[in-house]
Amino acid sequence: MIDGLKDLYWAEKALVKNLPKMAKNATSPKLKTAVEKHLKETEGQVKRLEDAFAAMDLKPKAVKCDAMDGLLKEAESIMKETEPGAVRDAAIIAAAQKVEHYEIASYGTMATYTELLNLKKVKNLLGATLDEEKTCDKDLTKLATSEINIKAE
Repeated sequence: MIDGLKDLYWAEKALVKNLPKMAKNATSPKLKTAVEKHLKETEGQVKRLEDAFAAMDLKPKAVKCDAMDGLLKEAESIMKETEPGAVRDAAIIAAAQKVEHYEIASYGTMATYTELLNLKKVKNLLGATLDEEKTCDKDLTKLATSEINIKAE
């Protein structure tokens, strides 16, 4: 579990660095707003992970998360390979949702571990982030299906 938290800590910190690039490359004002909103949430998620480490009397430590690194490299590639506009926006949403799904799986797993280990405070911290990740994924789906994917078609 601790290794998983170290991965997530690295992943969230990497997202804080990379989400501004996604927002900059988005052309849809709604997508820019969604990415910027998630950046603020991600900054809070980093803090929650620091609080989770503290609740277990551990110093926060980030260990490179190969999965997130790969997802972020793919997102970077997509932005370089597409022209500005609806197609790039649709690709940014697809890349962002891959990230969200990875985070949902990871936070869900960690929350299950905390339940088994009776770490209620840590479970609550991770559960709050899990809820945010699920909401972000739903918001991205709604934006894609109601607007961006239609324009990209």
